[in-house]
Formats: sequence, C-alpha cells, structure tokens
Amino acid sequence: MVDTHGTCTDRFTPVRSALAASLADKDVGASVAVFVDGEPEVDLWGGHLDADRTVPWQRDTLTNVWSSTKTMTALCALILADRGALDLDAPVAAYWPEFAAAGKEGVRVSHLLSHTAGLPVFDAPTTLEDLYDWPTVTARLAAQAPAWEPGTDAGYHAVTQGYLVGEVVRRVTGRSLGTFFAEEVAGPLGADFHIGLGPEHDHRVAPILPPPSSPPRGGGKPNPDIPATAANTLAWRRAEIPAAGGHGNARSIAAIQSLPACGGEARGVRLLSEKGCERALEEQFDGTDRVLGVPMRWGLGYGLNGGQLPNPRTCFWGGWGGSLVLVDLDARMSVAYTMNQMIDNGGLGDDRAFLILAAVYESLSA
Repeated sequence: MVDTHGTCTDRFTPVRSALAASLADKDVGASVAVFVDGEPEVDLWGGHLDADRTVPWQRDTLTNVWSSTKTMTALCALILADRGALDLDAPVAAYWPEFAAAGKEGVRVSHLLSHTAGLPVFDAPTTLEDLYDWPTVTARLAAQAPAWEPGTDAGYHAVTQGYLVGEVVRRVTGRSLGTFFAEEVAGPLGADFHIGLGPEHDHRVAPILPPPSSPPRGGGKPNPDIPATAANTLAWRRAEIPAAGGHGNARSIAAIQSLPACGGEARGVRLLSEKGCERALEEQFDGTDRVLGVPMRWGLGYGLNGGQLPNPRTCFWGGWGGSLVLVDLDARMSVAYTMNQMIDNGGLGDDRAFLILAAVYESLSA
C-alpha cells in the first residue's frame, strides 16, 4: 500500500484505506477530505505531483479541479440571494440588460444555475484564448440565441455557466466572480481555493496529468477545444474561469462546502441562513440532460441525489477527469476528492471517487 499523510479519525479509517488503494492503483497524487458538523474528520493526501513519481504531493498542494469549481460559483450566487441582493427568480436581464437580446428576455437567474438556459456552448467560433478575455465571452453569450425554450429542458453548460453566473455576480456586486469569492467566501473561511490563481501559488500546483485516452466527443468539434494540458498554462491559471478553472485541494473544498452542509455556518463563520442553504436542493429539472445524455436532477447550482446516495438531501458535482464534491445536508457532511491524474471514460466520472465515497458512507454508518 502507498503511504498516506494527514489526519483521519478512527471511525473514518476505511477512507484512508480507500485513498491508499487508489494511489496504489490508478492515482498518481490525490487528496481527500471529509468535514462533519463543520469540522475535519478526514484530511488526507498522498502520492506524487509527477507521472514519474519523484516529487511528493504535499499538505498544501493545489490542482485544477475543472467543473468542481461550479459548486463554488453556485455558492456565491446563493449567498447573494440569501442577502437579498440577487433574486434567483428574476430575469437575468434585470441585472445584465444586454442579455435580453435574441429572445432571452425571459431567461431567469435560476435557469443559469440549473443548466436550463439554452446556452450550453458558444455558437460563434471561440478560441481557448477567448476564454481568458471576460468581456469577449460574456458579450458573445449576451448576443446569442438560446438553443431551446429556456426552462423547458436541460443541457449541461460545461464552460458557459461560469461566465453567465459570474457576469450576474459582477453586475450585482461590482466585483469579478473570483474577487467576490476570495473576499466573501474563501477569505472569511481561511480556505485555500482560488478562482484565478496568483503567481505566488504556482510553486504549489500539481500539474494536471491528461487522461491516457478520451472517448470521441459527440456533437461535432468542441468550441473551443480545451485540451487537458491547458490547465497547466499560466494563462489558464491567471484567468477567472468560474466553470472549470478553480484551484484547490480536498481540504479547502470540503471546508467551503461544509457551509451549505451545516445550515450556513461552520467553524464560527456564518455566510448563509439555513433557508439559503436549502435553496441548492430546489429541483429545477428532472430528466435526461441533452448534453450529458444521462438522467439528471438539477437543483440551483448542484446536481441532486437521484436515488444513488443514502441521504435524500444531498447535492454534488464533480470535475472532468475525476474530482468530486458532495454536500450531505442530512449528515451535515461535506466530502471532497481531488487528484492530478485524469481519467476520462466519457461519463460522469470514474470509480476512484465513488470508491472513496463508499468508504465515507461505510464509516458513517458504522
């Protein structure tokens, strides 16, 4: 078995074993955290930063977590809604007037959060470099016509969702999504998660290791094509890409997501009311997601339990290649798994996070 480092309470020993087994099998470097009642019960890491396994993964190692970032962006919107600064049922155009173009005057903020807005991809040709230019991509989305009647169907907004929600946050607060998140969420909680990574953190980043293979993508050529190695460039790290560009580790993710798990307060910091947390669970769509091609229940910014998880009031999301975030309001628990070795099976993740999650619930029920 591979050595793991960090702390783990006795009841969660199966999680340490699951991480060690994963590191001995498919993982190169990884971290796992479990917070219950806002406190860390599991804070583990192990493995290496490089495929040659020469540089150890450290306690403060960060990595790009792709779409697990979406849970942080959603939390910003939920906090603003809870404060009364943002009405999730209001038209997006109430905050962003240009967005009303091309038949989008009826698109609500809740549609952005639930992937039902009809803007799953950019229609106009878009380059990777365009993603680093906020005014360019938000203007493009504001001008674009929806691909379906907003609110009637869901299609995963893999990259666009972050810009859509982020621009609403910017219009409401006068701050970029990354700045608002740093000042209002990560800062108060002392959490080491970044949407737009500063150069002072570069030395701590575990480079993404691309998946050994990726299945062909349906629906034609991606727009833009985002190679996994894009995450290893300085341009990607510096840009605010609120749907896919967050850098953190399991500890910081679980620490932040322990807020909605615990009724809005964790470790003496309250950022949400209990009702504000519950809004994440408000079902917006239940059916087959037309982009993912699988049954999905979408809440406000999170995927909802479709019967696979033990507790009904559970929401989650994950990132391309394997990372996972889970928020269990019934157990007052948040779980996070991050890694640098991506695996792409063409579905919603691979078995590494699920085996760790199984160990978490085994520990919880013991």
